[in-house]
Amino acid sequence: MENIIRKLRKYALFLLLMYAAGWGMTDYKTVFLSLFFGAFLGFYSVWLLANRVMKFEQAVAEGKCVRSLGTISRMALAALAAFVTLQFPGYFSIVPVILGLMTPYFVIIIDYFLHIHNEARKRGDY
Repeated sequence: MENIIRKLRKYALFLLLMYAAGWGMTDYKTVFLSLFFGAFLGFYSVWLLANRVMKFEQAVAEGKCVRSLGTISRMALAALAAFVTLQFPGYFSIVPVILGLMTPYFVIIIDYFLHIHNEARKRGDY
């Protein structure tokens, strides 16, 4: 699990730097700032989920009970993103913020397919 979090953190920093570079070097300031904002909150949400899953795993191993995996806090982050976006329409746009919020899940899916491809290549299936 920690290896997955480490890889996700590396991808997150790369994408956030790309969005920041897009904000600084292009005329699409609103789009790239919105992508950056949404991706930052999205990666933070996934980080929260990963930490909760590790605590859940530890609690189950010890026979303890865990209340939640933090669904409310992750939904609150999405609501915060929507609220800030609607409060500052000159700086943010709602569609790129939503795409930014979904960015970590796209990264996880792409990483999974790359992992499957590499494992098949190691076995000689390709």
